[in-house]
Amino acid sequence: MTAVLATPISQIELAPGSAIRIGGVTWEGYVALLQELGDARPTRVAYENGVLEIRMPGQPHESVNRVLATIALTLAEEFGFEFNDLGSMTMNRPDLNRGVEPDSCFYIQNAQAGQGLSEIISSDLPPDLALEVDIANRSDSKLSIYQAMGVPEVWLYQSNRVRIKHLENEVYVDALTSRAFPAVTSEQLNQWLDVRRTGTDLTVVRAVRKFCREQ
Repeated sequence: MTAVLATPISQIELAPGSAIRIGGVTWEGYVALLQELGDARPTRVAYENGVLEIRMPGQPHESVNRVLATIALTLAEEFGFEFNDLGSMTMNRPDLNRGVEPDSCFYIQNAQAGQGLSEIISSDLPPDLALEVDIANRSDSKLSIYQAMGVPEVWLYQSNRVRIKHLENEVYVDALTSRAFPAVTSEQLNQWLDVRRTGTDLTVVRAVRKFCREQ
């Protein structure tokens, strides 16, 4: 099946919080689209076995994404873990016929792989933790991509709650505690998100620091 659009994909304008899925896209077409779109763009792109998805995050989406990323950074600092934030870097695996741009991703246990500002991380080394925020779209549809790439942990935000997903026997299962930060439960993550609903990012940072120093 071939995707036929009246407007070139790169010229489609998406409203914040919306997404478009297109079937029948070849790997070469996907890579060409990434090159045409460039890096200076707000959209996130995912590709799996001929299906292309382009998402335009809205403000609520990015608020949740950034506070979860801030929580991860603060936890790493307080617990003394090395940490590299690679944001929504493009992760392409032509051998798997899959590519994805997470909302955020981090190297923690494998932080040394991303040392320096010009180091290129091997596409075969997945991040230790990825964030996916689902406000209006089905971000859980991307779990199969992370699963194939071997990302060991995903924090998935849906229906105003964040769930911790662990990769076990090549399948994601709900987990009570984080693999990257073993002292942190999904319930604790949601409590910090509740703090953000009435406070600021710094309010959350203070709450995270207090939690860590009481451990």
